[in-house]
Amino acid sequence: MRALLESFGITLESVDADQAIPGSFWGDDEAGLIGNRLLARDDTPLHSILHEACHFVCMTPDRRAALHTNAGGDDEEENAVCYLQILLADHIQDYSAGQCMHDMDAWGYSFRLGSARAWFEQDAEEVRDWLSDHGLGQPGQVRT
Repeated sequence: MRALLESFGITLESVDADQAIPGSFWGDDEAGLIGNRLLARDDTPLHSILHEACHFVCMTPDRRAALHTNAGGDDEEENAVCYLQILLADHIQDYSAGQCMHDMDAWGYSFRLGSARAWFEQDAEEVRDWLSDHGLGQPGQVRT
């Protein structure tokens, strides 16, 4: 995980189990973002770490410079973040795109077709175009 995040200029920092996660938008065990630092505890779900990392990857450099807790962005960027986190899940040992989509559904992500998998496989053409337009590639071609 650490090497994957570093390939995007993100530093993964551990937070002690009994501490709140700085920069966490959702609180509890969800990952936090402050600049290029992604903060997580041992109980932080992988899909949460990937989601916040993908916000960093998808945003402009000027937004990255001011990043603290709320990644912001529009609906198109949020969709790109979700799609990219699924792609990157296959780059993590003992994790997969399928597991990530299952975790996203269990957490409560909401998609028009009812599940992350249905959206990813049948309803994400505009998202793939967004990622390509922003130099983030197509499925299987993500820069890491």
